[in-house]
Amino acid sequence: MSAPSQSQLLLLHHILAVLLAVAAAGALLVQATAITEQHEPPPPPITRPGCPDKCGNISISFPFGMKPGCFLEGFQVTCNNTFQPPRAFLAYNRSAQVTIVSSYSRTPGNHSIVDQKNSSTDGPPLVLPVELMDISLAESAARAYGGVASVCSTNATAGFVRSAFTTLAFEIDGPKGPFLLSLARNVLVGVGLQALPLVSRFDRTPVDQEKDYLVSCRSALMGNLQLASNGSCSGRGCCQASLPQAQPLNGVWVSMGPMSVNDTMWATNPCSFAMVVEDSWYNFSTADLYGNTSNRFPRGVPYVIDFAIRNAKCPAKGQQPPPDYACVSGNSSCADVTNGYVCKCLEHYEGNPYIPNGCQDIDECRHPHLYPCSRDGICKNRLLGYDCPCRHGMKGDGKTGTCRPIFPLVAKMVVGIIGGFFVLVALLFIVLLRKEKKKMREFYEKNGGPILEKAKAIKLFKKEELKEILKSKNLVGGKGCFGEVYKGLLDNKQVAVKKLKSGGAQKNNEQFANEVIIQSQVIHKNIVRLIGCCLEVDIPILVYEYLPKGSLEDILHGNNKVVPLNIDVRLSIAAQSADGLAYIHSKANNKIIHGDVKPANILLDDNFMPKISNLGVLRLIARDKEHADNAIDYWSYVDPVYMQTGLLTEKSDVYSFGVVILELISREKATCSNNNSLARNFLEAHKEKRVDELFDNEIAQTSNLELLHSLAKIAVECLNLDADQRPSMIDVAERLLKLNRSRNP
Repeated sequence: MSAPSQSQLLLLHHILAVLLAVAAAGALLVQATAITEQHEPPPPPITRPGCPDKCGNISISFPFGMKPGCFLEGFQVTCNNTFQPPRAFLAYNRSAQVTIVSSYSRTPGNHSIVDQKNSSTDGPPLVLPVELMDISLAESAARAYGGVASVCSTNATAGFVRSAFTTLAFEIDGPKGPFLLSLARNVLVGVGLQALPLVSRFDRTPVDQEKDYLVSCRSALMGNLQLASNGSCSGRGCCQASLPQAQPLNGVWVSMGPMSVNDTMWATNPCSFAMVVEDSWYNFSTADLYGNTSNRFPRGVPYVIDFAIRNAKCPAKGQQPPPDYACVSGNSSCADVTNGYVCKCLEHYEGNPYIPNGCQDIDECRHPHLYPCSRDGICKNRLLGYDCPCRHGMKGDGKTGTCRPIFPLVAKMVVGIIGGFFVLVALLFIVLLRKEKKKMREFYEKNGGPILEKAKAIKLFKKEELKEILKSKNLVGGKGCFGEVYKGLLDNKQVAVKKLKSGGAQKNNEQFANEVIIQSQVIHKNIVRLIGCCLEVDIPILVYEYLPKGSLEDILHGNNKVVPLNIDVRLSIAAQSADGLAYIHSKANNKIIHGDVKPANILLDDNFMPKISNLGVLRLIARDKEHADNAIDYWSYVDPVYMQTGLLTEKSDVYSFGVVILELISREKATCSNNNSLARNFLEAHKEKRVDELFDNEIAQTSNLELLHSLAKIAVECLNLDADQRPSMIDVAERLLKLNRSRNP
């Protein structure tokens, strides 16, 4: 082998130098890590020496424990290792979770289930120990899984009732133990079409519950599932009640009171359930009203247990503590509670006050979310607190985030130059801002601002207030005939902001202002309310109340058919819409003709209550020929008399409303193919006495045919080509409201 050349030796020397540098850096990193780990304080102990402190994922803190000598009396925990991960349970002879299942039967047509005193028990009670979820010494509380009571039908004439019995001290007349049900942090919740959950004392049997219960609530939907809404537990599908604060409880019965459900509801809504559960844990979902929910929570639901050293009090100030005093840690304190006391670590200490040296000084620097120290400060822990001095070259207080640099002269000069530049930019901005304000003032006066200032019913919004709403992401339904509609928040309320089209000549300022005032004075539950307007733009912007369900057009024909529309909902929409139109025709201070009645202009709230929108928009902007040709989207709604004469009257709205009734009962669009229309087809079918063919199959049951024919008759009268022979909107509204009352007395 030949000797290496000089260049090769030089290359080898560089490689060795790099490797040595990497090794040195690695050594420094390991050393730094070792130093960090060396200064990392061990976690404070949570139990006595030699005692296990974990069961699966649960930390077992003294006074709780699993081995002899590891717990105080009554705080024994059993760790069941047959589960993966293992589960922790309170000792069986002190607590239990009992479930009793009974069957019931009823005669067909009798909606009420039989009295449980007459029910036969299907099997012995299921008795299980109370399973722990977690333990919090700071709150002197633990969370555990609790049982769920339910009543379910298995068929049209039979079912079962499940009662849940929770006890934290199994012997009724014996020692009560350290545990009580938390009255402040638990609530009673009931879910179902008709649910009457009951909470009784644990020493009461189910037979006694109806006459001797502590608290109950009632959920009643009366068969109308649309009344329930997600997240709401106010008695419509879900009810909630607080537990009584008068007396401590170490156990409760949770059961269901008598209930009554229509025979037709058993198939889809066979179950109701109830539970004592941690407040705010359960979030009601309307899906819980459907199907078999008896096993909705297989392991149970979380409830809160208060624990304390019972049958004792904190020693008085200066008094020698008794030998069995539990607050043995230094830097701990004692607090009296119901029938006992609890131990707490002092402020700025954390850990376990029930064991020696269990309360240790908090390193506040490890909890920046609780003890703030800005990034320009240096957090330094100390006994009973912490400091946060500013970094080198800065002054102030890092706790309050006021650290500021100490500038040298050169830095001050640089800042002065930059500051001068920003002053010039600010002056230019002020000049442009004044021009913009002047322009906005001109728009304001042109749009009738001085007149509208005197109207108390209308609110005038600044352009800046609507800036965030008028973004493309908030656009609702695209561009309409009269402009664009945006959804947003104003004063913490959802509103619809309408930006009118710029096409067509606008009316003069006095006419426009008077029209807006008239609109703002129309107050009716079935008319979309005009809240205010913005006049600081070329074309005024109108602000209306927002209806979350969208338009009747979307519900009938769109892709967002959330739920089927039964005949009663459709009748209610027709009756209330007619009432709103009748109001603007004859009962408002100034008679208003809508001019564009169609499903797209009938909006719905969460309860499907209709409100007429785009009220009088035809009058808010001038109607030149081009605008008149494009003002109405679908000619199938337009009164033929108006198309011939150009004269818009109340009877024009009546004709359009007749088409709306046809859409409600047929669920067909007003505009049909082959240059045909729903109105023409329907009138021909009525003449040939075959209107039943056009009824929507969803509602065309035999029991609804009489009502459907009544609605068809009203529609035919509204579509009369002789405008004088059409009924008034008041007459239409009265007839529809009468039909609605007869269906929903």
